[in-house]
Amino acid sequence: MTEIQYSVDYERENSVTFRDIISGHASEKVGTKTIRRLLLGMIGQSFQQWTGINVTSYYLPTVLTKSVGLSESLARLLTACNSVQYLFFSLIGILKVEQWGRRKLMMYGCAGCCFCYIFITALIRYNEMPGYSHRDQVASASVAFFFLYYVFFGIGMQGVTWWSGTGSSHQLDNFMVVEITPIGIQNLGWKFYIIWTVLNAAVIPIVYLFYPETAGRTLEDMDEYFRSNPPLVVCFDKEIISSKRPEKYIQREEAMLHEKEGGETQHVEGAVVE
Repeated sequence: MTEIQYSVDYERENSVTFRDIISGHASEKVGTKTIRRLLLGMIGQSFQQWTGINVTSYYLPTVLTKSVGLSESLARLLTACNSVQYLFFSLIGILKVEQWGRRKLMMYGCAGCCFCYIFITALIRYNEMPGYSHRDQVASASVAFFFLYYVFFGIGMQGVTWWSGTGSSHQLDNFMVVEITPIGIQNLGWKFYIIWTVLNAAVIPIVYLFYPETAGRTLEDMDEYFRSNPPLVVCFDKEIISSKRPEKYIQREEAMLHEKEGGETQHVEGAVVE
């Protein structure tokens, strides 16, 4: 309660208007880096779409029929089976996110998704190659990597990026992906999947360099971190990228609690004397 009240008072005293931000006057006050945090949240939501999840979430039957060459009935059956395992692995990610940390989950999740798209791209390339003698085999192998992709995404990304009120960026990217996917599959064929391979690979260094860890922290901990005017690149600060709560936040919390209890004791003693 004391930390929440302090954060509220601090934001009131150091708040800036959008006019100050645009004019550059915001630097005169040391706030809690609201714009930077908003951008981190919005870009994080976009990452979820850059993994290519809605290429398959919306269009997996289309992908399996057009790119892989399966029958429509088999494609729909596999999509239903995939949805069940997707739910299971998503629950693992949601339950473990505070223990494993968001940075690690995002980086490992995108690395796994990138790995899967590399093989999906290569296998579909050979499946579309005229005269290739093992088209059925590579088509079947690509299905396995679609299923594996959902394992990595479900654990690594599904429960991670819903950390702020930046759902608008998620929906905008969602709309874009859903609109371009049928056109991309039709016109680019196997080359369409290179896009998602590259985007997954690009997310990993961005998260590593710029995203502080939030697992195990309170909102007030993050306020305190951004009040300290931290550098843009965070990967060199072992405390802030650790999935464990830094000791300095625990000590500060205990000190504030001790101070509050001491103040209350003095107040009670003063009332007794009177």
